[in-house]
Amino acid sequence: MENNNSCFAELNNYTCSDVGLLLPLVNEYTWSVWTRATIYFVGLLWCFLGVAIIADIFMCSIEKITSHTRTIKVASEETETGYEEVEVKVWNDTVANLTLMALGSSAPEILLACIETVGNDFQAGELGPGTIVGSAAFNLFCITSFCVVVIPTGEVRRIAAFRVFALTAVFSLFAYVWLAVILLLISPDEVEIWEAVLTFVFFPLLVSVAYVVDKHCYRPKASKDKVNVEDNEEEDKELGYSNKLTNFLPWNKKSKKKKGREVGKVDEDRMRALIKELREIHPNLSEEDLVQLATARLAEEQPHDRLWYRINAVKQMAGNPKLNPQVNNRLAKVFDCLKKKELSGKLEVAETASMIEMSDTWKKSVVEFTAAQSAILERDQKVQVTVRRFGKLNCQIVCRIETIDGTAEAQKDYIPLKETFVFEEDEKEKTFDIAIIDDNDWEPDEVFFVKLSLDPDHESSEAAVIGKRAIQEITILNDDDPGTFEFEKPSILFKESEGKAQIPVIRSNGADGRVTLTWKTEDLTAICGRDYVGGEGTITFEHGETTKMLDIPIVDDQEKEKDESFKVELCDVDCPGAKLGRIRKTIVSVVDDDEFNNMVNRMMIKVNVNMDAMRVDTSTWSDQFRNAMNVNGGDIEGATNMDYVMHFLTFGWKLLFAFVPPPSLLGGWLSFFTSLAVIGVLTAIVGDLAGIFGCLVGLRDTITSITFVAMGTSLPDLFASKQAATMEKTADNSIGNVTGSNSVNVFLGLGLPWLMAAIYRKAKGESFVVRSGDLGFTVVVFIVFAILCLAVLVIRRYSTACGRGELGGPTVTKVVTGLFLFLLWVGYVALSVAQVYGFIQPKF
Repeated sequence: MENNNSCFAELNNYTCSDVGLLLPLVNEYTWSVWTRATIYFVGLLWCFLGVAIIADIFMCSIEKITSHTRTIKVASEETETGYEEVEVKVWNDTVANLTLMALGSSAPEILLACIETVGNDFQAGELGPGTIVGSAAFNLFCITSFCVVVIPTGEVRRIAAFRVFALTAVFSLFAYVWLAVILLLISPDEVEIWEAVLTFVFFPLLVSVAYVVDKHCYRPKASKDKVNVEDNEEEDKELGYSNKLTNFLPWNKKSKKKKGREVGKVDEDRMRALIKELREIHPNLSEEDLVQLATARLAEEQPHDRLWYRINAVKQMAGNPKLNPQVNNRLAKVFDCLKKKELSGKLEVAETASMIEMSDTWKKSVVEFTAAQSAILERDQKVQVTVRRFGKLNCQIVCRIETIDGTAEAQKDYIPLKETFVFEEDEKEKTFDIAIIDDNDWEPDEVFFVKLSLDPDHESSEAAVIGKRAIQEITILNDDDPGTFEFEKPSILFKESEGKAQIPVIRSNGADGRVTLTWKTEDLTAICGRDYVGGEGTITFEHGETTKMLDIPIVDDQEKEKDESFKVELCDVDCPGAKLGRIRKTIVSVVDDDEFNNMVNRMMIKVNVNMDAMRVDTSTWSDQFRNAMNVNGGDIEGATNMDYVMHFLTFGWKLLFAFVPPPSLLGGWLSFFTSLAVIGVLTAIVGDLAGIFGCLVGLRDTITSITFVAMGTSLPDLFASKQAATMEKTADNSIGNVTGSNSVNVFLGLGLPWLMAAIYRKAKGESFVVRSGDLGFTVVVFIVFAILCLAVLVIRRYSTACGRGELGGPTVTKVVTGLFLFLLWVGYVALSVAQVYGFIQPKF
């Protein structure tokens, strides 16, 4: 009997079986150590995804809660009643930023420290405090390093509210200095009740000071320096900067609405301006294209807070629908031109501007093709390509030109070309003929490419660069078949004042012979004879012609009318072998110029509906399940390969969390408490997974927490900061939040569990023991490195060599800065590891 009990005890007492609070769920006595370590590591990574997704729902509920408004009456002489009703937020932005939103961003770290302390019978653990300090190091060093480097070369991002940044930086350093003082100086290896109380009280004190600063500190007093203050503020305003605390704090929520326009909505004036800009870039955009581009432009113009970037980053990680609208590839160039405000009526504006910039330097020759694309009939038997040179001309340049197969094959469809040629001094153009093989076999249209490059073996390569048009695409149009005929588009729009509708008919897959097509019109809302001159007719393609315009007169009656439309159909072809394509019918819409206002109103409604759909707090249960079951929320066209991968990895979490009440219920509070409880359970599991994994591979909890756990909980912040750095004009939402969140983590994440444990232990007549060795050393190292990091940011702000900005700047300085900050994190981890394993023995 004793032997049986002994065997049973041995089966339940195996390596690392007593580490976890909830895990292991099954007996793992027979499993090898490395099998268990692998399973726990994969489980830890998967749970990090789960924590990020439920934290996304948690933050959406916070967004809903903090956006609550109430109506107040304000005296106004302009209204008949003598007052006007104005909506104001119930929550003060500063208080919301440092309470609910701080909890939303740091909930996993804070809950991990609390759960670990309670689960250890109110004894201090290493995982929770280590994760808080490790997350602070990762956020300050790694995220800042990454944000410095990702800014495009030559661009700079500055912290707008720098004085407030200095305030929160002081609070952050004070938090960790205080932590070092109580761990190493006042009461080593013990946290007394008054120390825990004071640590926790610093949190509401921080909120109070921030609130006072927000309300009063930045109202300049009348003094002899008044002119200088106003000048500085005016300069900041021109740069787009502000010293308002609510514009800076972590998880910032700008609550003020612009007078006359609701934030997030487009008004008529802005809609007209967008239409004008877009039509100048591309005059043939449809109304649907205009709506898509206007939505994307308006969304880009909206002021986004830290919470928005965090939620959007998690949605991208999980393959959920994004908060920023996506522009398809067909409209991408138009949108780029709109953003750069280079309105020239061409889609290659950006490329042209880049060429001019290159040639204006006159330091190098720029060599390129004169066209990016060209087409040739097979019967013409040769195609001519031209290479031009501009920029520096007083030198000799040696170049190479060669053909590359596409669907057309060398020796079968064309004679390949591969040769080296020379631009002599002051020579600007070279022309090359490429032979086309004309056979009698019908083939679809085929393409091949001509590539231009410099001769790397010749010394002249250093004096020249290849321009944007380094490759030319050549299409061989088959002319051995009459071809296929169809309309270019299934629908087309014309103004009534244009006088006629010119409808493109295209001929593809052959251009041989003379072909006549029969067409007819059919009334829809437009009436033949009253609104247009239609009926039946023919259109003839001569030999070799590939495009013809079908002209239908439009009657301009100068009266205000609604949009009208009619149908045009291709009926028959008179040539054997010729056939009609897929688009045999097209809808012609005639817009009265007087109807332009109605089109603007329609577009305003559609754009505003699209903008409203991107709000983070309007989700319903059905929306949650649809998003969980479908990649990218069902938007397959906009889904990327990574969306499919992440949807597969996170499908289980998304389906499980779809049962969490949506933020739209009960003002967001039901979702708030439910998701907070789920985060608590997942955090407990993460703590067990990390602890057991570290035990199995021989890592101390301190090292596991400052590396794996800290990085896992901070990755969403990394992606959010990257988006904010590239999309925002300032650095506030990318790195400005780091210092504020670090102080909140210490005061709330350590103050609360230590206060509970100190009181509990005191009630039992015991001391609350917190081993200061490992934690104290990591805190001291972090303080020293944090001062170095902040000093680098201040130097970059005022250094011309760095572009006078915390982020970006010249390539060399930003890479050096990024590398230095990353090495600070590596050094922090390396020193912590060396101390924990006895390689370093500090004298405290």
